Amino acid sequence: MNIEFLDQPLASIDADITIVFLTETLLETSPHQALLVQSGFKAKQDQLSLLHETGLLYCGIEKLDRDSIRSAAVKAVRCLRDSNYTSAKVAHYFAKNTSALVDGLLLGFYRFDTYKSENEPSAFQRCYLSSDNFDGTMLDAATLKKSIAQRTTVCHAVNFVRDLVNTIPNDITPPALAAVAEELARNNALTCRVLDEAALETEGMQAMLAVGRASVHKPRLIHVSYVPDNPQHVISLVGKGLTYDSGGLSLKPSASMVSMKMDKAGACAVLGILKAVSELQLPIEVHGFIGAAENMLGGNAYKPDDVLKSKNGTTIEVRNTDAEGRLVLADTLTYAQQEVTADYLFDYATLTGACMVALGPYTAGMMGHSHALKHQFSKVAAPSGELLASLPFNAHLKKLLKSDIADISNVGSKPYGGAITAGMFLDTFIDEQMKQKWMHFDIAGPAYSETPWDCHPYGATGAGVRFTIEWMHSLLEKTPNGKQQDI
Repeated sequence: MNIEFLDQPLASIDADITIVFLTETLLETSPHQALLVQSGFKAKQDQLSLLHETGLLYCGIEKLDRDSIRSAAVKAVRCLRDSNYTSAKVAHYFAKNTSALVDGLLLGFYRFDTYKSENEPSAFQRCYLSSDNFDGTMLDAATLKKSIAQRTTVCHAVNFVRDLVNTIPNDITPPALAAVAEELARNNALTCRVLDEAALETEGMQAMLAVGRASVHKPRLIHVSYVPDNPQHVISLVGKGLTYDSGGLSLKPSASMVSMKMDKAGACAVLGILKAVSELQLPIEVHGFIGAAENMLGGNAYKPDDVLKSKNGTTIEVRNTDAEGRLVLADTLTYAQQEVTADYLFDYATLTGACMVALGPYTAGMMGHSHALKHQFSKVAAPSGELLASLPFNAHLKKLLKSDIADISNVGSKPYGGAITAGMFLDTFIDEQMKQKWMHFDIAGPAYSETPWDCHPYGATGAGVRFTIEWMHSLLEKTPNGKQQDI
């Protein structure tokens, strides 16, 4: 389904269906109030009433804000996706809600049916966005056109990530993920370098190699770069790319292994961000580093009680082989800092179930030392359509990572604060000069869902792309003439 902006009044646009959002107050002034009330429509949030004879799809919204508009747009587009209508049109509900409207339509329309033996393409192909505001006023066409184009690019990147995460583990292995990155680089004028197993040995990345040792699909480190002319900032993004995680010898329960194709969501988010940044042509140099591995069982699998030497020389006592993502990230973060001197360093990972215990399944946890960075991301989260919350580091939890036989243990000695101890483990591998420039995002909760919510269907959500692009836009707005702000 495509979105097309038309600088025309809504009434002059030819389409099968007109989408109309109504609050309870607006329902009272609707010309079809009596018919709607008779049908049981009360303008409750996400309630729909399709009046076929009039060509109108009424959608209830609680209020005229981003979340309500996005959620109702999802319900509307899914209704039309399963109909025989081919097109629809909709007015704006204030320019500030444009991105939410586009998100609802494009992200709500998405479905993943690659492995279905029979696919029926939807007849619904196009939605026209008018420059009309719902109250009859005309909004600035140039502003709307730019906003819709930018948000469409971001939504396509989110759906690109969803497709990758949803792809099954026998189709996306570490070498296959590297091939995806190389194809993205070719299509988007990016550069891509892939380190194979021998190169990882040369780099001394023994933690990452240990995680992937028992798999027939050997690890890869992927470095994708977007380098525009005269960039205002340099940002490194690091993604956890566990293409499948069995837990290793610390084997997961069988029910927990289902959906573990999602353990590459951090890596896929990094690729999606690079796709969006390059297509938006943002004046920001972005480097994506992905540690891709498969955590399996075998006679040569790494074991609890092993001691691994990471790339930066830190020795790690393995107490649980299912805490493998942080081992891959440890080496990848070290490599990223070695290769690029960045203004900011962010990592994305489906790292801990503990983050879901702390924040629920819809909210990503952010951790780091810079209160200014946390504040910046908190401000952009809601406008982006994603949920973020800060989890605080503290010295008492750090003590739980103490090892008697190595420099650090890969899990805490007590089963509390697991998301934070995982973040503090990663902090061990952040250079001192990068401490205030680094942020860790644990997206274990929102990256994948077996229950549809908001604009997300069953499966992958593309978590991390929208709030990062929103933050990049805010960074450019706050740093005119390329002057970097203090953090």
